[in-house]
Amino acid sequence: MSSLFGDTPTPPNPIQTAAASTSTNVATGVANAMLNNVNQNTPEGALRYDVTSNYGWNDPVTGVNYSIPQFTATQSLSPFGQELQGYQQSAQRQLGQAAGAGATDINALLQGSSNPLDTAPIGIAPGFGYLSDNSWAQQGFGDVGQQQRGLGNYGQQQSGFADAGQQQGQFGDAGALTRDYGPADNFSADRSRVEESLYGRLNPQLERERAGIEQRLADQGIRYGSEAYTRAMDDYSRQANDARLAVTQTAGQEQQRMNDMAAQRAGFQNAAQMQAYEQARGRGTFANAAQEAAYKQAQGRGQFANEAQMNAFQQMLQSGTFANQAQKDAFQQEATRAEFFNAGAAQNDQRDLMLANAQNQQRNQYLQEQYAQRNQQFNEITALMSGSQVSAPNFVSTNQNQIAGTDVAGLINNRFSQDMDTYKQQSANFNSLMGGIFGAMGGMVKSDRREKENIEKVGTIFAAGPDSERELPIYAYDYKKDDPDGERHVGPMAQDIEKLDKRAVQTRKGVKYINTTRMGSIMKVA
Repeated sequence: MSSLFGDTPTPPNPIQTAAASTSTNVATGVANAMLNNVNQNTPEGALRYDVTSNYGWNDPVTGVNYSIPQFTATQSLSPFGQELQGYQQSAQRQLGQAAGAGATDINALLQGSSNPLDTAPIGIAPGFGYLSDNSWAQQGFGDVGQQQRGLGNYGQQQSGFADAGQQQGQFGDAGALTRDYGPADNFSADRSRVEESLYGRLNPQLERERAGIEQRLADQGIRYGSEAYTRAMDDYSRQANDARLAVTQTAGQEQQRMNDMAAQRAGFQNAAQMQAYEQARGRGTFANAAQEAAYKQAQGRGQFANEAQMNAFQQMLQSGTFANQAQKDAFQQEATRAEFFNAGAAQNDQRDLMLANAQNQQRNQYLQEQYAQRNQQFNEITALMSGSQVSAPNFVSTNQNQIAGTDVAGLINNRFSQDMDTYKQQSANFNSLMGGIFGAMGGMVKSDRREKENIEKVGTIFAAGPDSERELPIYAYDYKKDDPDGERHVGPMAQDIEKLDKRAVQTRKGVKYINTTRMGSIMKVA
């Protein structure tokens, strides 16, 4: 649908956009394959990439069929390498025949039909080494007597002493402390009574002074609300406030005086209670000091008795320790004689161990020689079967160049977005223009086609409503008469607006007028 600013941009077709994007991507992939499959020639051989077939791929979205080339990589040896490979294959065939014959001999060896390996410790192979019996070593020695394991009774320790009496854990009550010294409101009621008494004398006087000032100002011709009246009343208000603040301060001082007197009385009471408390505590401390002295004396007597018991214990302990040391010395002498005897037995065991190790080493050497002869045939067959191969040519790593894909879908959608933004801006500008035109008209505007001439259609705007095809033509025209400005105008015709909204058009004396206040319900903002 067209308007003053052209056709609405057509959105891109998703199928066509997908087809363009896929076609570009396929072409880019084929170009990258052609670019990166580089043929190579080296002294050892050659590597070639050839297009040997084409693969037909059908895009399931667009239905377009694409022919994609398929490559075959072919490696070839140099003439010298091909000759060397022929020699090697012939040698491998001969070695394989020799390996087959050797495998027959190995099979017979494994099945024990020839050259059996004898590992028995008799006959040809040396025997194992053995150690002689060493049971003649001395396993113990004579009894040297028992150690002393206990001491005689030396008496019991004193574990307690006479009770010195209980300490005094408390003393008489000195009375409760005074924790407050006035009513809960801190004499605020007394303060209120003082303020009420003072205000009872002050307020009538202030009222009389205010009435006198107002009368004096009226006599001087100063009206209520004037600047002079306001300044005079401000001075009076400040003086009245100062007087009221003085009353409040006086009441607060009286409250503070009564509070201080109550605090002094409470302080005297607490001082007397503290003096009684200290006297009672002194009596209790004296009694506890006497009990402590009796306790210390009883404790000293118990410690003296325990020290005498400890001395008796130490004497008995020293006697037992002397006897045990003598028994320990006799035990050490017997142990030394037994160790000397067993040292001779250990020397004999060491000699037997050396002879047995030498015999075992001889047997191990014999077995290693037998296993080496047996494994030699396996090693020969393995060597025949492991012939070297002709090495493949070494090719260099070519540079992988990539052609960047083109974002065709992005370009198409970006162009559509740009066109749509331009269309929206033009639509907004046009609507702003039309709004200015209708706004400038204001109220009822004569717009009858019969009253105009030189009519020329300049565009179309969309009208609001459920029908998306509703259009309102816009014309450039001149009025036939009654146009004091004599200039060319732009706007709609009353007959066209009447088709969209009859209530927006009125007829006066046979001429149609547009009610511009109804245009908002007709015009459609883009």
